[in-house]
Parts: sequence; structure tokens; C-alpha cells
Amino acid sequence: MAGLKLARFFTAAGLMAASSLTLAQTVHVTSTSSDLKQALQAQSDLQFTSAAASSQALKIEVNPAQRFQEIDGFGASLTDSAAWLMEKQLDSTTRTQAMRALFDMKDGIGLSILRQPMGGTDLARDHYSYDDLAKGQKDYELAHFSIARDQDVILPALREALAVNPRIKVMGTPWSVPGWMKSSDSLITGSLNEDSYAAFAQYFVKYVEAYKAAGVPVWAVTLQNEPMFEPKDYMGLGMTGEQQRVVLRDHVGPAFEKAGLSTKIMVFDHNWSHPEYPATILGDPAAARFAAGTAYHCYEGKVEAQSETHKQFPDKDIWETECSGGTWQKDAFQQTAKLIIGTTRNWSKSVVLWGLALDPDGNPHAGGCGTCRGVITVDKGKFAPTLDFYALGQVSKFVVPGAHRIGSSDLEAKGLPNVAFQNPDGSVALVVLNDSAAAVSFDISSEGKIASYTLASNTMATLQWIISKPVQ
Repeated sequence: MAGLKLARFFTAAGLMAASSLTLAQTVHVTSTSSDLKQALQAQSDLQFTSAAASSQALKIEVNPAQRFQEIDGFGASLTDSAAWLMEKQLDSTTRTQAMRALFDMKDGIGLSILRQPMGGTDLARDHYSYDDLAKGQKDYELAHFSIARDQDVILPALREALAVNPRIKVMGTPWSVPGWMKSSDSLITGSLNEDSYAAFAQYFVKYVEAYKAAGVPVWAVTLQNEPMFEPKDYMGLGMTGEQQRVVLRDHVGPAFEKAGLSTKIMVFDHNWSHPEYPATILGDPAAARFAAGTAYHCYEGKVEAQSETHKQFPDKDIWETECSGGTWQKDAFQQTAKLIIGTTRNWSKSVVLWGLALDPDGNPHAGGCGTCRGVITVDKGKFAPTLDFYALGQVSKFVVPGAHRIGSSDLEAKGLPNVAFQNPDGSVALVVLNDSAAAVSFDISSEGKIASYTLASNTMATLQWIISKPVQ
């Protein structure tokens, strides 16, 4: 456990769920400092007063009448590494505590999306797919397809998470399909062989059906993790935008339709630096009709690429689906906070980090990232939240799936990046970051009322209130 920090979180911020807000004039405040001396800690309430009382040079105007994208949720990936640590390294009592801390809305931070690898990754104990054969062998009929490997730790962990929070959305993503489908005849490197397109589509159908039968419905899939990158020491698959367009249009889309699957299909699933990739697919109406929208990663480019894609294809949604923290980061808490604010201000329906759990040394991992940071750390039979847990909690605990982003003043250039949401129950959550070295005072303006607040340096705060006239 995380000692006093986590205990304080359960007893303080845990009481601040949106459903507990009753006074339209009262603003509840919860904050986390980058040094975690404050960690999801409840602060003194504020009171709205007449707009004539405005006194600060900086003002965040919150406008519930401006409604943008609906939020699907916030989360990470219950990788093979994370599931093994939680299932095999924690006893049942401690694992239950960890699950509640991660997924329960009242006693935890209410994570609601799990991006699940379809087979192995770098954050796994080894490399595997659901239909591995000896080199030279083929299985176009997928007679050997099996999710048996996931029955060990991944599916039990997923079912436990869903028992805590039945609203969790599970997203499936392959790092590599079976080697026999690829030019390399290996799980590492290679591109998809044209004669495997139909088998590739059925691989997804079988995965969705098998997971459903195992008690884990799959809400969405992406066709390939990071298709523009072929790592040399862990699983990957190169896939051009043109190839993904054809595979979706002529194979995966029709296969899902024939099987009667309602699972969403997201395209791309790679960095902001290449918005032309999803445009190749979404620009083809025959392919686009099968695509729910675009998945983006944070590692290269600028977050504004998401808005560029939204402007070009406003009828398609956008999700941020992977961003890992690690030892390479400076000001790591602020980076995660800015990710949350920046991606949602640029139309993302989700904020998804990478590994849910790792040990203190970034293990287990099978190639790839040996310096990544999990949302929690598991060590010697105990777990401890990391800075990412608290940064995510500043939004996931107070913004529920089905909420909408609403209008708020863009003050990033003035040192107050922020984003606002309205929950289905009418409550508003304003998330604000001060990453400067000094405290910043500002006014919050909403519906003709003003409240003033001073946010400490290097601190993220969530301010909540009930609006007087919820927007339907």
C-alpha cells in the first residue's frame, strides 16, 4: 500500500464523488502536488459570489453551453506483466485493495478503459500470439487459434477489474499477429502478407468472440499497435496506411459485419507526427464506414494533430490510446497532467497510459522499454501508487464515462492549462495545472457567478460544482 498518502486519499477525496455535490454555490477542490505531499487531497471549499466580485487578472470562464466530445474514460493496459504481478505477486486481500484503488469510483480513482494487448508486448514475460506455429507452417483456417495463454493471469485480472467497475471498456490491440502471417515468419519485424489478409480479419473475429465467451466483452480494437515502427527486440508489425485501408475495407470490416460484431474499429494507433496515415483510411468512404475513428500515441509530434484530424473528419472520433512515463522524464507529474489536459482539449475521448503495473525496476519486460513506469508499482507483496495514479485520479475520479468536455478559457500560454467537463448528473469538473514555480491566483466564472482560488506551484487541482441549469 502507499501508506498515509493512499489512506488519506480513500478518506478525503473518496468522499468527493460527483454524486455528493449538492450546493450550486459551493465549489469542492481536490489537488495533487508534483512532489505528492498533497495526493488527491481535499482542500477547503470555495463559494461562488456575484460576477461583480471578480478581482483576479486571470479568469477561467467555464461555459456548459459549449459541448464538445463525449468522454469514454481513462485508463492504462493490464499487460501480461501487470497481470502477472497482480495475480501472482499479491495475495488475494492486497490484490482486492489494488483493484479497488484502481477501478472503484468511490474508494479508488475509477479507471474505466483497459487497452489490452492481443498477445505479447515488450511489457510481458515473453513473446506470443494466439496461433503460434513452427517456421514454415501455415494456419489460414486458424484451427490452432487459442487464448489459453491469457487464461493464466490476464483474463482473471480483467474479470476482477470488471467486477469492481462493470463500466470498464476493454480495447484489444495486437503488437504482432502470428509470424506465419508475416513476411518475416516471426513475431518480430515483418509486414502482413497479402495472402494472410482474410486470416488477419478472422483472427480479430475469433479474439472478440473468445474474450466474450471468457466473460470479457471487447468494446473496441485497433488494427495494429504502432504500424509505422518495427522494433528489433520485441513484437511488431509494419503496416502502411494504404495497406490498412485495404485490410479494413475489404477484410476486417466485412468480417465484423458478417459475424454481427458491434466492436468499434479504430485506425492508426500511432504518433501525432503522422496525421496523414489515418487520413489515408478515413478519406476512403468504403473503408471509413467501418472505422469509428483514430487512435493516437504521444511520443512524437504535437497534440494539435488530433484537432487537425477532427477538423478533416468531424464525424469520426479520436482517442489517445498510449503514452508511457518513465525514468527519462523530467517534471514527470506535470507531463502527465499536460497530457490529460492537452489530449482532451484536442478532442480525445480517452486518456490511456501504458503499463498498469510494473516492479520498481520496470520489470517484467521482454525487450523494448526497461525504464517505463506503471500506474502502480508492485514489490515484495505490496503495491504503491505512482505519480501517474494521482494525475489520472485528478480526472478519472471526477469525470465519468458519458461526460462531455465543455467550454473553458484556454490559458495555457498564461501558465494555467485547464479543461472542463460536465457529467451526466449535471456536475462540472474543472481540471487546472499550475506548473510554475510560484502560486497563481485566478477567478472561475460560470453562469454569472465568480469564485476565486489560489493554486500552489507545481500542483494540479480539480474543482467541482453543480450548475444551476444542466444542459441536456
